[in-house]
Amino acid sequence: ASALSNSDSRKAVTSRWTAAPQNKSNWNLNPEQLCKMLDSLALLLEKTLLLAHFNIFSTTPSKTERCSKRREENSYCFQRGDLLEVPRTLFTHFGIYLGDNKVAHLMPDILPVLTSNKAQIQKVVTNNRLLLGVLYKHALIRVDSVEDFAYGSSVLLNTMDTTLRRPPLDAEEVARRAEKLIGHIPYSLLWNNCEHFVTYCRYGTAVSLQTEQFCESLKSIIRDQRSVLLTTAIGVLFMFFVGVAPSTALPSFLIPFILWMAG
Repeated sequence: ASALSNSDSRKAVTSRWTAAPQNKSNWNLNPEQLCKMLDSLALLLEKTLLLAHFNIFSTTPSKTERCSKRREENSYCFQRGDLLEVPRTLFTHFGIYLGDNKVAHLMPDILPVLTSNKAQIQKVVTNNRLLLGVLYKHALIRVDSVEDFAYGSSVLLNTMDTTLRRPPLDAEEVARRAEKLIGHIPYSLLWNNCEHFVTYCRYGTAVSLQTEQFCESLKSIIRDQRSVLLTTAIGVLFMFFVGVAPSTALPSFLIPFILWMAG
């Protein structure tokens, strides 16, 4: 009886150990099922990465998305008659907001001199058109969208109210002044630029802080005695390489003399 019971107990233990692998085998997947599961997992991972990729780019939107977002923001931030500033590399560009996402601003442009095609003129002014307009001293007060006016840069709002310390005119009057001046206009880099246009519209007096800063810088250069020495040295070198003649000697001495007297 004891031998039989021992045999039964061994069988029971053996059956438990053998049952475990059999039970484990029930959870194993055949190769086909495993491939399907891996494919599903890969598809899920791909969709997750695609969503993450989209979210990354949505946090740094494209130019079109930025323009759309800026247009929505502008409809709330800007009011008719506001003075808008766009910092550039060498200067700041100015415009008057007219409402409905439109800005009136003064731009040097040679194209209106060459053609009367409004469709071509209304296109965004290229650097070549702008430069030739500066040289020809011709400009156009035109109306563009805020996006075309800003050209990808940030827009500052009414900062000259504090800088000039002058009370602005009524907003509707500011916008009306800008609208009346739309069209062709003579251009001067120092005396009639985009800043003169907006300050006349908003404050009633045409001034340009950029021009004043440029003149102050030019004045400091003229007053610096090193400028006289530098121009004298350049004149001597020029005569040394080109030769002494009235056409070379006169400017070489006249320019340093003028700088000396002006300083």
